Amino acid sequence: MDTSRETQHRDSRADTVRRLEKATGSLAAAAIARMEEKFSWYRNMPPENRSWVGLVAQAGIAAFTEWFRHPDQKAAVSADVFGTAPRELTRAVSLQQTVQMVRTTIEVVEDRIDDGLTETPEESRILREGMLRYSREIAFATAQIYAQTAELRGAWDARLEALIVDAVLRGEEDDALLSRASTLGWAARTDITVMVGLAPNDDPEAVVDGMHRAGRHRPVAGYDGPGLSVLAGVQGDRLIAVVGGVTGDPVVVLRALAGQFAPGPVVIGPVVGELTAASRSAEAALSGLRAAVAWPDAPRPVLADDLLPERAVAGDELARACLLEEIYRPLAEAGSALLETLSVYLEQAASLEAAARILFVHPNTVRYRLRRVTDITGLTPSQARSAFTLQIALVLGRLAEAAKPL
Repeated sequence: MDTSRETQHRDSRADTVRRLEKATGSLAAAAIARMEEKFSWYRNMPPENRSWVGLVAQAGIAAFTEWFRHPDQKAAVSADVFGTAPRELTRAVSLQQTVQMVRTTIEVVEDRIDDGLTETPEESRILREGMLRYSREIAFATAQIYAQTAELRGAWDARLEALIVDAVLRGEEDDALLSRASTLGWAARTDITVMVGLAPNDDPEAVVDGMHRAGRHRPVAGYDGPGLSVLAGVQGDRLIAVVGGVTGDPVVVLRALAGQFAPGPVVIGPVVGELTAASRSAEAALSGLRAAVAWPDAPRPVLADDLLPERAVAGDELARACLLEEIYRPLAEAGSALLETLSVYLEQAASLEAAARILFVHPNTVRYRLRRVTDITGLTPSQARSAFTLQIALVLGRLAEAAKPL
């Protein structure tokens, strides 16, 4: 009796397999037609991708037929179904869309179970049970395909991001830099700066992910601008962040990102107009990081331009040129009286009366000239930090004047 039932079951399965094989083409066409009707994402696809989706649907039905023929054999479902399409299709079709595609194909087959695919209730029962089991395997295979693709894409994106950060540090300023950044979804076009500091003692991938999250959310008091575009990388003991969309005061905008660095100075380079100019910001920021040890009480984060005197003393030619061009020469062009008054004032420990006596002028005259110094340079001689910067600029200016050929 049992043998007869098994034989009947086997014969019913074989008959169903033959009908499935004959109907593969029409079932796939019906699945495509239903997707065309139900899903706008499919209708809006380029013809090439639509043809690949059709092949996947047909391969899924054929793979089910083969699996149904031998349900106890382990089959590579992912290879049978998704192996017909290029891996790039996972970029064009999301996981949700793939689930919709598979579900639609299964629905089409189920709708035809009692309409030509089977002839007896027993065959219908066997086919429905098979569809249920196979749809579960397809679901697992789909999830695995997308998980593997996401992992590979994440690894590639991380390598590409590291290449971009390295290119910025090496001073590359070409269109290839923009192309790579665009591949990663870099949205910032202007207002770009580079932040540098020590990297936390943690997994580099976790450090970079933390910087990305801080850039997206950036809870900064007093600033309601959009999220920041961030490219980050760990190089040795340093963490470098290329940040776009820095509108307003960089120290205020980037304060939340400073928390992603290890304890120690965090330096912000000058804001530049485009990514291809970010190397200049990086050069200044790295110079500031090296020189920051000379200013133990520097704020965190600190602008590279606020470290100009330390950078100049450390041998940074760019910082020296900046102090000459932005402080010494404007003061010299404003008249020798300003330079002389500033020099005497600083030498007399910021005493108005002592400077006035040496210059044989009224203290109000000294006060007026010092206000002129502030107007020209933006620095206040009576403040210790400004006085230090002005003093270094005066020293560099005198050295430059002495070096001029006679």
